[in-house]
Amino acid sequence: MKETKDMIKDTDLWAGLNKPGLAINEADIVVLGIPYDGAASFRAGAKDGPESIRSITYTITPTTEDFESIEELKVLDLGDFTGKDQMEIFEIVESKIGEIVKEKKFFTMLGGDHSTSIPVYKGIDKSLNEEFGIIHIDAHFDLCDTLDGNKYSHGCPARRATELKNVKGIENMFFIGIRSIEMDELDFCKNNTVNVINARDFYKMGPEKVVEQVKSKMGHLKNIYITVDIDALDPAYAAGTGTPQFGGLSSRELLELLRGLFDLPEIGFDVVEVAPNLDPSLTSTFAARKIITECWGHYYRKMKTKK
Repeated sequence: MKETKDMIKDTDLWAGLNKPGLAINEADIVVLGIPYDGAASFRAGAKDGPESIRSITYTITPTTEDFESIEELKVLDLGDFTGKDQMEIFEIVESKIGEIVKEKKFFTMLGGDHSTSIPVYKGIDKSLNEEFGIIHIDAHFDLCDTLDGNKYSHGCPARRATELKNVKGIENMFFIGIRSIEMDELDFCKNNTVNVINARDFYKMGPEKVVEQVKSKMGHLKNIYITVDIDALDPAYAAGTGTPQFGGLSSRELLELLRGLFDLPEIGFDVVEVAPNLDPSLTSTFAARKIITECWGHYYRKMKTKK
């Protein structure tokens, strides 16, 4: 992996937790980046998300907001996955995710626009012999069958997930924070029972009740993947993203939501649509870093409990 910034060593990344050279089966957490935004329908820039996020991880200590050390975690950052076009990148990522899942390693993917979740879903699907669920935290459903003529647009990952053998349709998905809908998504929602808590209902319910509702629908699953589009946050908290939507979750609400969701059996998560070029103060980049390290803290607690 290339150094993110001059004089920053790979071993400095992720609060010094990164252990280059580890085999996947030796790591506690595997990280990979997909710096691709060719499927974005509006403003570009998410291709720079992975580098931007990594570039500020050497400045922090391996601790959580609860003043817990996670310094024992062994993180393996595999770097960025690139290729000549979307399909080549996706094939490479799908294969690598399959390898990670077969090793039963918890992982974190850094997007990229939201289309980069598609090969992750496919890699999980091909590597599991049982159903899995997806919790989709976003301002948008991303349930379009096509967007701008592209079935692999950033507006389509949730729809592509419904087609996978082990997701088994829309019933094993849960959408949180939604506050925008495309017309074909509206038709889809009218014709299917969709598990959703929109941004307004989230505000009225609060994170604790939202988590309870998610658990009631997803608690039967043994494998759950969380995808976090940074635009789930209100633009006041994450301005650097391609399609911001007013009226979103606060940073505190999102952190409390994720804390509760980690009671479920997560196998991994992603943070996508961080576009640093759209916000010189890098609010989205800093939000992503906090989301990732706090989620690692939740995972670490579960690791210690199992030992």
